[in-house]
Amino acid sequence: MEFQIREYKNYNKQEILALYQSAGWSNYTSDPDMLEEAYRHSLKIYAAYVEEKLIGVIRVTGDGYSVIAIQDILVFPEYQRQGIGRAFIRKILEDYQSVYQKILLTDNTPKTIQFYRSTGFSAVEDIECRAFIKMW
Repeated sequence: MEFQIREYKNYNKQEILALYQSAGWSNYTSDPDMLEEAYRHSLKIYAAYVEEKLIGVIRVTGDGYSVIAIQDILVFPEYQRQGIGRAFIRKILEDYQSVYQKILLTDNTPKTIQFYRSTGFSAVEDIECRAFIKMW
């Protein structure tokens, strides 16, 4: 399967909500206005397409100089494990290679841990750091 990655510039509520629903991310789907604003205020968004069908996105926040956060990386389940996530990460790391901190939060599952380690990320405890978060 061939896919293209290009910058996502024209927010389409229906296609984005379908992608988030496929991942079960109800915090976003239950508040579509918040999700749209989050997209508007993102530093960069890339999308993967097969022909003109959206099959995945990666969204980056931050200042783009000292820190970026990979806020979302989603690929429809039927397109996973075909190199799309890896291509997304490669693109972001290329675009922001001079940024000191590249951070992300993710599920604590063997699948996600293995994926992010394979793309060069480290768990914070591996570099003698601690992460804190306050939600809501």
